[in-house]
Amino acid sequence: MKYCFGIDVGGTTVKCGLFTKDGEVVKKWEIPTDRSEKGKNVPSDIAAAIRAAMKEEGLSAADVLGVGIGVPGPVLENGVVLGCANLGWGEMDVKDCMEQMLGLPVRVGNDANVAALGEMWKGGGRGYKDLLMITLGTGVGGGLILGGKIVCGSNGAAAEIGHIIVNPSETDVCGCGGHGHLEQYASATGIVRMAKQALLKEQEETSLRSFESLTAKDIFDEAKKGDAVAKRLVDRLGSYLALALTHVAAVVDPKVFVIGGGVSRAGTILIDAVAGHYNKNIMNALKNKEFRLAELANDAGIFGAAKMILE
Repeated sequence: MKYCFGIDVGGTTVKCGLFTKDGEVVKKWEIPTDRSEKGKNVPSDIAAAIRAAMKEEGLSAADVLGVGIGVPGPVLENGVVLGCANLGWGEMDVKDCMEQMLGLPVRVGNDANVAALGEMWKGGGRGYKDLLMITLGTGVGGGLILGGKIVCGSNGAAAEIGHIIVNPSETDVCGCGGHGHLEQYASATGIVRMAKQALLKEQEETSLRSFESLTAKDIFDEAKKGDAVAKRLVDRLGSYLALALTHVAAVVDPKVFVIGGGVSRAGTILIDAVAGHYNKNIMNALKNKEFRLAELANDAGIFGAAKMILE
């Protein structure tokens, strides 16, 4: 039996998985992300975790096909990471570094792209080879798969859909320094920002005023209960996200959009809000795309990282 490792490097923890070549999980675990000294110990910590797992499972190098690694930053096809602000890394050849430590083949990808690959393989994108995964959390990220392969772009920054401009008249500043970006509306922080603005401007009675510290979940929950203001906020999020997806579809024509991240836990109300706006202003050949919820949650990254090796 042959095995592979899938590693998902986050700012707080590194998620690790040992898989069979058929995609069955043998073992899952986490180690803390040591961000001290600009994250210089992270590669050696990962290597130590892999070696310990191999010893525990009685595996030799001959039993392991390789190690896939997803990292939170732009990654070139050759495994060079162009910087990870959350880890403190500058430009680093992660592939070469890890191969020297482990003596195993290593592939490296951007974490959002790798998660998209995982969803294509074992999650909400099963059965499709052309998909865009959208992650709605504190920010908005994306991962693009075409022909079953990750599209990383010339600078490793393909599918950064959170920074598509959807409202050129916006005066508030996005975290990246721009204005009117999708992330300002469709992220968890974005819908709360819109809600706070609405509550200041409008006098309409709404249950949202009863929350001391309003969250995206509160807004979706109240919308499901029928609160008119909450329903309009969800619809507005859906309209902005749909607008961004029409731009993406016009360029890459994916078969399915897979929506994940913390906001996706709202469920079908989110899918309905996006799908309801998507078809309004797009050419016929690009209408009626599939919209699906992600299924792997926090495990998408390790599944996708393993899949990079099995490709």
